[in-house]
Amino acid sequence: MVKIKKKVIGKQTYYYLEHSLKKNSKVVKKEKYLGKKVPANIDKIKREFLFEIYEERWFPIFDAIKENYSREIKKMPKVAQEKESETFMVRFTYDTQRIEGSTLTLRETADLLERDITPRARPLADVKEAEAHKNVFYEMLEYEKDLSLQIVLYWHKKLFDSTKPKIAGKIRQHQVAISGSKFMPPFPAEIYPLLREFFKWYNKNKAILHPVALASLVHVKFVTIHPYADGNGRVSRLLQNFVLNRHSYPMLNIPYENRNSYYNALERSQTKDDENIFLQWFFRRYKRENKRYLGEN
Repeated sequence: MVKIKKKVIGKQTYYYLEHSLKKNSKVVKKEKYLGKKVPANIDKIKREFLFEIYEERWFPIFDAIKENYSREIKKMPKVAQEKESETFMVRFTYDTQRIEGSTLTLRETADLLERDITPRARPLADVKEAEAHKNVFYEMLEYEKDLSLQIVLYWHKKLFDSTKPKIAGKIRQHQVAISGSKFMPPFPAEIYPLLREFFKWYNKNKAILHPVALASLVHVKFVTIHPYADGNGRVSRLLQNFVLNRHSYPMLNIPYENRNSYYNALERSQTKDDENIFLQWFFRRYKRENKRYLGEN
């Protein structure tokens, strides 16, 4: 967390930003001088200060992951690349659906999506939504244009057309609440202005921000707008992987087993109006999930 610190030298007071972080098992403090008074745009300065720290601490790690991932992919024959993609798709579909309440097990998801074996005694909606997620995932990988409102509405429609046709591909017109969360999503009248602002932000920053940071922010910004009656988390996780894949970084799966830390990071980020909370969580998760590309066990 970035804190404002003051130092008194003689009769004069000086202000600094301070952020503590662990580096090689040691706590390291980073400082940024503010001046003799706290600037009016302190929130903007805090964000910029944190991004300077991220650039130094995290981005070289992510670039090493990308380099080693790309090297490994190039060594694989096409059939092995396709199998790698299918394995990720199955796990990603299982976890993203399970987080939202699907009853399918990982084995049932694999049998369904790889071998067309429909599980017994499972809700038909869970089966259809898993199949739809597989199709949207592969469409996302092949999609050559960039993110737009049109495509995110289309992907949502494809996800839910066979199970929830009344809400599929449509912006919600009613207020919703998130079960178990203190965060209250925006009112319906706010959604279109927020979406316009989201895509304006994305188009302005997509060539500036580091791709892993961009993917994280796309995720948290979109899910916070909460434009749909259902499926906001699933679409947000697809969008994050669209960004990562588009920039040739390995995609990220968020395991169902780790959902509590994921929920907590999102909720804290939303209720405190501080996207850096989710950003930090995402960075740590991304490194952990890709440690094999860093030579770590």
